[in-house]
Amino acid sequence: MAYDEDLAARLREALADEPELTEKKMFGGLGFVLHGNTAIGVSGDALMVRQPKGNDAVLAEPGVRPFVRGGRAMNGWLLVEPPGHENTEDLRRWVDRAMAQVRTLPPK
Repeated sequence: MAYDEDLAARLREALADEPELTEKKMFGGLGFVLHGNTAIGVSGDALMVRQPKGNDAVLAEPGVRPFVRGGRAMNGWLLVEPPGHENTEDLRRWVDRAMAQVRTLPPK
């Protein structure tokens, strides 16, 4: 599956102040990795967002659904469809959440 290049460009811009991040193609999309841990990415036209495990309340937010791959939910991940990231403020909120979560993880 191809990923939304415009969303990837918006994400790159939102992450511009994160010099230690690297980009990596994954899951047919694009991921942004900090110290070996993927924080956020693009899959199709959706954001892939790392979230704290067990934070199911976030699923009630606009455009949010579990990240399911191969018929199995990816624990600690969710997808945010365009209604949830169309404006800059919403995208920034998801970036901040993902970066806060990935910073709690030990480097790989």
